[in-house]
Amino acid sequence: MTHLQEMFRIAPANNDHHAAIRCAIGLGVPLFLVLFLGRLDLAIFATFGAFTGIYGRNEPHRQRLGHQGRAGALMLAVILAAALSARLDLDAWGTVVGTTAVAGLGTVVTGFWRLRPVGSLFHIFAFAAISSVPNQPPLWQGMLAAVLTVVFSLLVGLSGMLVRRYRTAWNKPERPRFSAAQRRLIYSDGLQYAGAAVIAGSIATLLGIGHNYWAMVAATVPLIGATVRHRVHRGLQRILGTFGGLLLTALILLPGLEPWQMVLVIAACQFGAEMFIARQYALAQVVVTPLALVSTELAHPSNPMELLRDRGIETLIGAVVGMAVVVAAHLRQQRLLRKQAQQD
Repeated sequence: MTHLQEMFRIAPANNDHHAAIRCAIGLGVPLFLVLFLGRLDLAIFATFGAFTGIYGRNEPHRQRLGHQGRAGALMLAVILAAALSARLDLDAWGTVVGTTAVAGLGTVVTGFWRLRPVGSLFHIFAFAAISSVPNQPPLWQGMLAAVLTVVFSLLVGLSGMLVRRYRTAWNKPERPRFSAAQRRLIYSDGLQYAGAAVIAGSIATLLGIGHNYWAMVAATVPLIGATVRHRVHRGLQRILGTFGGLLLTALILLPGLEPWQMVLVIAACQFGAEMFIARQYALAQVVVTPLALVSTELAHPSNPMELLRDRGIETLIGAVVGMAVVVAAHLRQQRLLRKQAQQD
């Protein structure tokens, strides 16, 4: 299989529609509720609380509950830190510093808690997005919206228990101890995430591009993968999928949508993202991009053209930085192996 064929190969389906339906409901219902209450200022808190449903997609119900419970607790901690940071009126560099800390610490926690998806991409996004929003709602209201959304996501994750056909045994999962090598790898991953995030965020900030954290998010994408080639492919897929998604986002945003229409688009994009994220990353990014941008526009309306421009430039910066970090780490490892072989 050539590099091009491998990069655009679509993996077989694995009941992806089950996870997609759960995630769309877990996100769409809370957003419609805050819209009905006239509290769109709480939408961003509900959005990131709903990310709890992304975890444990194909696991038995008891294992999924524990998995999503840990994921939800970590996300709530990140949301709280972001809401508190927003009250400090951080500038662009303050956002880079705070988000870098979340990138490193979040990766270590997800590693030791065995969360899947791995890494801190969602936590970087959540912290930077919430901490950058002006005119924050009262802290207790924002956190209440997030907590209730996390709880709702947990209930949606268990909803299959109501149907005998989908019910799974309530067995306690095994959690073997980490070896010393595994622990070192988790800490190494944390350093890589922090390093890629701070480099990409610094470049975007120096260039004066808005939403500098989008570069930080994109920089972590190539850090996931079994091989160097797979990781580089993910970086390229992020770029290609994002630019395809920008065209789709332009068709969605430029005509102008009512808030309820935006919520429908967000739920539909969440469904599409979960349908393809594990099968074809570039294709998933075509819908992830409008999901992220329409969510941003719903929480904090702005100039759509500037939004599209910033997303494209920062994705390019971040993905290139991430791929450079992957290649640099690989070359360093190869040098160490050669040096060790010479000593032996």
